[in-house]
Amino acid sequence: MTFAPFTLADLEPTQMGLIAFIIFIAIVALVMMAVMFNFGGLWLRAYTSNARVSFFELIGMKLRQVNAGTIVDAKIMAMQAGVGTDPETGITTKRLEAHYLAGGDVPRVINAIIAAQRADIDLDFDRAAAIDLAGRDVLDAVRTSVYPKVIDCPDPAKSPRTTLSAVARNGVELKIRARVTVRTNLAQLIGGATEDTIIARVGEGIITSIGSAATHLEVMENPDRISKAVLQRGLDAHTAFEIVSIDIADIDVGENIGARLQADQAEADTRMAQAFAEQRRANAIALEQEMKAQVAANRAGVLLAQAEVPLAMSDAFRQGNLERTAANGSR
Repeated sequence: MTFAPFTLADLEPTQMGLIAFIIFIAIVALVMMAVMFNFGGLWLRAYTSNARVSFFELIGMKLRQVNAGTIVDAKIMAMQAGVGTDPETGITTKRLEAHYLAGGDVPRVINAIIAAQRADIDLDFDRAAAIDLAGRDVLDAVRTSVYPKVIDCPDPAKSPRTTLSAVARNGVELKIRARVTVRTNLAQLIGGATEDTIIARVGEGIITSIGSAATHLEVMENPDRISKAVLQRGLDAHTAFEIVSIDIADIDVGENIGARLQADQAEADTRMAQAFAEQRRANAIALEQEMKAQVAANRAGVLLAQAEVPLAMSDAFRQGNLERTAANGSR
């Protein structure tokens, strides 16, 4: 007994449709299993945390080469902390993806926003992301706003000198070391000057204040006059920081620059007077030599005149003028 080979042509249309449907269902099941295997854990974490991240968004992140775990964790932190819950202007999945693709540090931005909200500081996602993309540490900026930090002036890590040197009007040098307490100004963090500008401005202000003092004793008796004078100048303008206080940590008396300068000036004046005297002496010697040369020239002229006398007498003898003159004289 033989059997004819079975082909799809032997199937009825309803049977073929059923087979195609079964194959489609199997493919869909396989795709769903693959999606669940890859993103099931992330989706479940987001769903239980009310982070609103769908499977399609997770698949899109995979295709765009975005670390879905980083985005989901950041959104979960934001939702749990209660920041950026507005679906239009808040911390959305698209915004987090855009910041990630731009090279930003998404977890650090979320941590900064949470810390700012806890400290009652106005910091939204757009500003935090801009600060992060500008190359500034946004989390450290928020922490510095809450807990001001102290900057040494001068900074021993950046300058070979450990003190500022200034001279009062009486010429006495004072060596000062100051400590500047600053907090971050988030509104001017982008484009604002850095710590180096604060150090330079404070150093300039201290030197100017000491230079305007009549004596160094006034500064040593009342050091806070320097701090008040420097703070009144608004040295934190256009910087990323707000100066809280300026404290004089140490004051030492240095050299008496005025006395040394006066001594140097006196020595210079002495040398100049000596140079002028030497010049006058040289001029006198030169004039003396000129006079001697002139005397010698006059003597030579006299000798030449005396040498011409015998010649004139001999010429007179030859012409007979000398005898005639003698005869006339005898008469």
